Amino acid sequence: MREQFYAAVIADILDDYGYRNQVMSHIIRPLKPETVVAGRAKTVLCSDVYEIPESPYQKEIEAVDRLAANQVLVCTTNGSVRYSFWGELLSTAAVARSATGAVIDGFTRDTRAIIEMDFPVFATGRLPTDSKGRGEVVDYDVTIDCGGVTVNTGDIVFGDDDGVVVIPQEVEQQVIQSAFRKVNQENQIRQELLEGASVRSVFDKYGIL
Repeated sequence: MREQFYAAVIADILDDYGYRNQVMSHIIRPLKPETVVAGRAKTVLCSDVYEIPESPYQKEIEAVDRLAANQVLVCTTNGSVRYSFWGELLSTAAVARSATGAVIDGFTRDTRAIIEMDFPVFATGRLPTDSKGRGEVVDYDVTIDCGGVTVNTGDIVFGDDDGVVVIPQEVEQQVIQSAFRKVNQENQIRQELLEGASVRSVFDKYGIL
């Protein structure tokens, strides 16, 4: 899936099935160009706090420790600009659990180290500020809104330079099969265009643009 698909083709197929709000906000971007993330979501819900808890990080630690192979941690900070939720040490723990990436509707830090370890992270921005006393995980494996998209643990998450798209579990088989077909069609269209075919002729033939 990582090698064959791209966000745009998945978004197009979801549109065809009537799922027209599955692409996260454009401000959620990869830390490094040409990064691809793909896997099943593990959702995390954060909220701002205004004092240091007696035992900080508790549910954050639980959520990361319970990551499974091929999961993507998907977190919403509910738009907070006060702290970074993600960083190098959490990325290291995720790699050790064979997780495939993190998508954060919020900030990350330790950018250089994360890029060097080649762990896929998508976020709205970068900020060196720690979450302690500023933000806490209130729950995980619950329904969240991340970048304007409803996400549940187990949904398929795919992201590349164009953005992040979410495939709901109830239509994943149909979407994946249709996406494979469309990728093959687009490869044929690309070849015909290179050989001089007009855009009109290939659109009339395939119905794809």
